[in-house]
Formats: sequence, structure tokens, C-alpha cells
Amino acid sequence: MSAMIAPPSFCRVLGCFLPLFIVARLPAADQWVDYQGGDGPGHGKQIVLISGDEEYRSEEALPQLGKILARHHGFDCRVLFAIDPKTGFVDPVNRHNIPGMSSLENADLIVVFTRWRDLPDRDMQYVDDYLKAGKPVIGIRTATHAFLPKPGSRWAYYSDQYRGAKPEWVGGFGRVVLGEHWINHHGSHKNESTRGIIAPGAASHPILR
Repeated sequence: MSAMIAPPSFCRVLGCFLPLFIVARLPAADQWVDYQGGDGPGHGKQIVLISGDEEYRSEEALPQLGKILARHHGFDCRVLFAIDPKTGFVDPVNRHNIPGMSSLENADLIVVFTRWRDLPDRDMQYVDDYLKAGKPVIGIRTATHAFLPKPGSRWAYYSDQYRGAKPEWVGGFGRVVLGEHWINHHGSHKNESTRGIIAPGAASHPILR
């Protein structure tokens, strides 16, 4: 008596491709994360948090921030991510695809933590419409240089490197919206660091933990 058993090599191959098959079939809504707000000062208000940088793990920090704002302050929060359209996986290196930018239409606040993104026209239009509506923006770290559209793009003036025909937009999104664009790193970038010394008796403090 014999049974048909797939050889281990076949099982391993299937195991590799099955997650990709599942991801490819996920609906668009699974490309972002929603946190439903409860009671609190933010009840009924929508915050959209936009991640997308290659250096500071905004794709990890903003979900944590969104959850805190929802659970403890009552805001409805949606976190957007840079997504590789071929795999459906979060990929901060992909500068051209952040699904869910249409959520800005209903946002009461946006938190921007992106770095040199070059987004499609339709997505930049959502950003532009939001700003022209006079709604608030919070920028974190690399938001001073949040966008880097291609040369010749209709959105070129959003770049922190912009020096074109719109003098009011010199310095791009960072300078016009947040107050300053990216200037430089302090000291010797990637060579210098800061030593942290724990004060005696403070090792169990929540901040240090």
C-alpha cells in the first residue's frame, strides 16, 4: 500500500510561493492599517499617518503612534505605507507607491514621515488639495524633504531642492509647510554617535526600558 507524498523540496517551494499568492489576492484595504478611536478629545476626528522612508523605520513608528492616538485620545487613525506593488509587501525603498492617499480627502490632520517620495499625479493631487484646504500638518524627521518628484513634474516645486519659477516655493514642501527644508547632517554622518549613560537608580524608568 502506498501513498502520494510530495517530496520535501516541493513542499518548500510551495511554502515560498504561497505567501506571495495570498498577498497578491489581498484587497486594497489590507495595504494600510486602521485604528478605531474611542472616547477622548479626538472622538470623531480622522488622522492619516503617512510613512515611507529608508532610514528611520517610519513604517514601525507610525503604527505605534496611531494606536496610541486612537486608544488613549479617541482619534480614528489610518497608517499608510510604501508598498511594493509586485509583492504587496511594505517596502520603504519603493519611492513611488503609497496606497490609500485618497484618505487625505477625509482627514482632519496628517502626520508626514516620508523621505524623497516621487508619487503619481493623482496622489500628489490629494496632498495639494489637503494643503490648500488649510488643514494641519505634523512633519516628523525626514518630512523636511518629504517629496522628490522627477524633474519636469508638475509637482517639482514640492522638492526641497526646488529653485524654479515659483519663488514662493523655493525649498519645497519642507520650507513652505514645515518652516525649513533639509540642510545637512550634524557632524560626520555615519561616523559619529552619542553615548548614553544611565543615571544611577534610573535603569528601571519607563523611558529607559
